[in-house]
Amino acid sequence: MATASVAHHDGTVHDHHDHEHHDNFITKYIFSTDHKMIGKQFLVTGIFWAIIGGFLSILFRLQLGFPEMNLEFLRPLLGGWIDEGGKLDPTFYLALVTMHGTIMVFFVLTAGLSGTFSNFLIPLQIGARDMASGFMNMLSYWFFFLSSVIMFISLFIKTGPAGGGWVVYPPLSALEQAIPGSGLGMTLWLVAMTFFIASSLLGGINYITTVINLRTKGMSFSRLPLTIWAFFLTAVIGLLSFPVLFAAALLLVFDRSFGTSFYLSDIYVAGEALPNTGGSPVLYQHLFWFLGHPEVYIVLLPALGITSEVIATNSRKPIFGYKAMVVSMLGITILSFIVWAHHMFVSGMNPFLGSIFMFLTLIIAVPSAVKVFNYLTTLWRGNLIFTPAMLFSIGLVSFFISGGLTGIFLGNSAIDIQLHDTYFVVAHFHLVMGSASFFGLLAGVYHWFPKMFGRMLDARLGYIHFWLTFVGVYMVFFPMHYIGIAGFPRRYYSWTNFEFSNMYTDLNMFVSVAAIITFAAQFIFLFNFFYSMYRGRKATQNPWRSTTLEWTTPIEPGHGNWPGEIPTVYRWPYDYSKPGAAEDFIPQTVPLSQTPESNLPHEQGLVKLELEIMKDEAEVLVANESKH
Repeated sequence: MATASVAHHDGTVHDHHDHEHHDNFITKYIFSTDHKMIGKQFLVTGIFWAIIGGFLSILFRLQLGFPEMNLEFLRPLLGGWIDEGGKLDPTFYLALVTMHGTIMVFFVLTAGLSGTFSNFLIPLQIGARDMASGFMNMLSYWFFFLSSVIMFISLFIKTGPAGGGWVVYPPLSALEQAIPGSGLGMTLWLVAMTFFIASSLLGGINYITTVINLRTKGMSFSRLPLTIWAFFLTAVIGLLSFPVLFAAALLLVFDRSFGTSFYLSDIYVAGEALPNTGGSPVLYQHLFWFLGHPEVYIVLLPALGITSEVIATNSRKPIFGYKAMVVSMLGITILSFIVWAHHMFVSGMNPFLGSIFMFLTLIIAVPSAVKVFNYLTTLWRGNLIFTPAMLFSIGLVSFFISGGLTGIFLGNSAIDIQLHDTYFVVAHFHLVMGSASFFGLLAGVYHWFPKMFGRMLDARLGYIHFWLTFVGVYMVFFPMHYIGIAGFPRRYYSWTNFEFSNMYTDLNMFVSVAAIITFAAQFIFLFNFFYSMYRGRKATQNPWRSTTLEWTTPIEPGHGNWPGEIPTVYRWPYDYSKPGAAEDFIPQTVPLSQTPESNLPHEQGLVKLELEIMKDEAEVLVANESKH
């Protein structure tokens, strides 16, 4: 078996096996420790869950858009959840909303986005053979898979899946007798989320350790691509916040099964007083939202990192304000932990405390605005190449702006009290978090598909997919702002009995039709993805003419990524269109001494140091060869 040397960030070189061994089907595709295969496993599982989550949303949009429609045609699929009159069961409606939120936030936009690209790109872009622990990495996927199996099973049990909303607030979620969705379905939800949290923590520890310890020679933190900064900080957020959700879920299990009263007090069910005293459901809200708001950035930051890479590459310009982008992500990371209670303005909190959280919430708009400004200035007067990945990245920026503006309204406690639990909130977070992050996921797939599978996605299908999805998302969520301002409540199964909301029948129908069209458009992507995986045009080594390290590997890199020595990094990752350069991109692996015609004044001083280091390395190499 061949061996290869691994150059680490501190300049030390270690010999170890390069993993070019013959795997069988099980070790290569199922219980793989190769970070690239694990990333693909996260991606395919995330795509599966996106289909399920999207389909559930179509079911409840049918109820909202066509409340008088006979849904008897769904009986073969939903069975007893369609009543004798052909209507959707109200209990099942709440379960649909609950499972849709859970699946899309955690299983698609957390595991499917961060799990895919953190795994796939971190070793490739920092110059590492693999993750710090391949076994722990494999475990992180299989904990996620086990979580997926349990959550999927919960969809088919007799009493139905969890039905307390995706935030599963007690006392509804803590009392099994409350509604059918608080029974076995809620127990399975809690078990599945426990395994999911374990998966996230295993992954996060691995990502952080890998970025800190396994960077190739020359890859200082100031030379990391913004994608790696985003994945690294996302892992830090997850590592600090997911244990709090675990604690919240554990206390909920105690209340449900062991008679404790962490969240319960003075509860009456059917006129009978329960023995629970001393608990507070607001405690659960604090614990949940301490994860819940950082979760927004666990979902968003990877998408923003991917967007930074795609926009710089396809603008053929250096990313504007690299240091400002890094500082803004650091700011978001810190501030995300101290704004959670803006979700709780209506929980009865002290108004003074509410004003503090309002102030902190409005401050977090500053680093977000910095990122938007830098994206727009990178695009400004760039030599734009409108690949599908570029279009989805620009779409993300559009959603981040339009959805972020409505966040300023909701961050104000006086306005939020009026808009809380209306469709205005639904529209806001679906634009700024859901749709923006989903577009980041799609941009990443379109951009790195050639590196994943050695083939190209069909660009024409990509353009059709983008425009149908982009227009569809705005048609779905933009009207929701108006009905939300009018007081239209979220999670209501039936609203036609209220005169104030009956006037929005046509608008709800419009939203539902747009949602169905948008969901159908995703099957264009599915066909493109799986067809191109086997029949797509073969990719070249660097199809986008990018500067980062992953494009220096073979077209389809093996386990170990580079067949020989890992390349050394000499420059930052965004040397596009430098004046005087022979081409409009200079890879990170090209020494500054080889590009005297395009070096900037501050880089000239680094050339001498670089030449001295290269001379010392050559002398060490000659000495080692003479010993052998």
